[in-house]
Amino acid sequence: MPIARAAKRATVRLGAVVLAGALLAACGSGDSSDSSDSAGGKVTLNVDLFGSFGFKEAGLYEEYQKLNPDITIKQSDTQDEADYWKSLQTRLAGGGGLADVQGVEVGRIASVTQQQSDKFQDLKEFGADKLKGEFAEAKWSAATTEDGKILGLGTDVGPEAMCYRTDLFKQAGLPTDREELAKKWATWDGYLELGKQYKEKAPAKSAWLDSVGSLYGIMIGQEKERYYDASGELIYEKNPAVKEAWDTSVAAAEAGLSAKLDQWTPQWNQAFAAGSFATIPCPAWMLGYVKGQAGDAGKGKWDIAKLPGGAGNWGGSYLSIPRAAKHKEEAYQLIEWLTAPEQQAKVFQKQGNFPSSTGAIETIAGAKDDYFSGAPIGQIFGDAAKESPVQVLGVHDQNVMQQITNALSEVERKGTSSDKAWQTAKKGVDNVLG
Repeated sequence: MPIARAAKRATVRLGAVVLAGALLAACGSGDSSDSSDSAGGKVTLNVDLFGSFGFKEAGLYEEYQKLNPDITIKQSDTQDEADYWKSLQTRLAGGGGLADVQGVEVGRIASVTQQQSDKFQDLKEFGADKLKGEFAEAKWSAATTEDGKILGLGTDVGPEAMCYRTDLFKQAGLPTDREELAKKWATWDGYLELGKQYKEKAPAKSAWLDSVGSLYGIMIGQEKERYYDASGELIYEKNPAVKEAWDTSVAAAEAGLSAKLDQWTPQWNQAFAAGSFATIPCPAWMLGYVKGQAGDAGKGKWDIAKLPGGAGNWGGSYLSIPRAAKHKEEAYQLIEWLTAPEQQAKVFQKQGNFPSSTGAIETIAGAKDDYFSGAPIGQIFGDAAKESPVQVLGVHDQNVMQQITNALSEVERKGTSSDKAWQTAKKGVDNVLG
């Protein structure tokens, strides 16, 4: 999920998590203080996540507990990844209240490997190094430190597409065929132009997209370099890709194409069922989120098409074990099982979270989703995953992302000028990075 996702998995994993992002107010505190084991040698494993990883929804916890009767799994979750990460940092600093398993969004993994390797368990001590060939190289290497410590196992990646409401498109006189739409919005300019056409005949109280923050997030996910270069230098101010994503997002706001709904808020959640927006850039992990918010009434009203501007990635997450975890060996056995190809394939079938396991990717290649009008999600997201750039991840990627999307929110909500909002974003980045 996660995103953030404005950059999460996204929050959700993004991103996303992002895939989100995220992904809203906290659903759980993440406090594992009640993790005392029951009598008879049974072990309670506390799993603290953000957004929707899909394990519970796909029945994996129940399955694992049947296979391991002495294990009980308790999950706590925070929907907003930024809130989750802030809480996790507080608990890491204090050394208490940590779960046996902690989720880490891809935008944070560089912080873990470069700045907090002493806070997380080296999974190589449990034999994780034998799994290297089962994961995409970029996914594996991002969670590995320079001296070879393995600090997380990958759950999913966030290949991107465009989710849209076919019923709203019909009401506005727009085509609904996913192949035709992919041609019409092959570029982001084409996407905005189609949005202007939608606005002219749109149903009452329905905008073209949810927020310009989500537009920015999905566009920046199409770039190899975003906020840092490969040497670790902060480059967001001079990166033309950041400027292009910013300018396009500002143009969407100024054209009145946005519903002005910050992602992961209660209002945004309600908008899925209300038809408050016709399109939403969606990494694979967001499919389960859409289903959860739009409900049964949304089945068959949504479809998925190829993303404008080429392939990209938003979000994706890891499962890590804090050094202070109570049951590290049992926790490792759980996360190895949860991230195995068979389980990743099950999560994709249920929630749409796209696998980071190469074996699982092959398994789900032909998958379709009836909720999204029979869209060939295995092919759409599989192609996007193959074509997505291997992104350079920086220590404060997620923090930079958050400040930029916060500033874009001012543009769409308050009419703040692009130049003034950009200065606000820069000031925010400077404050966060110190």
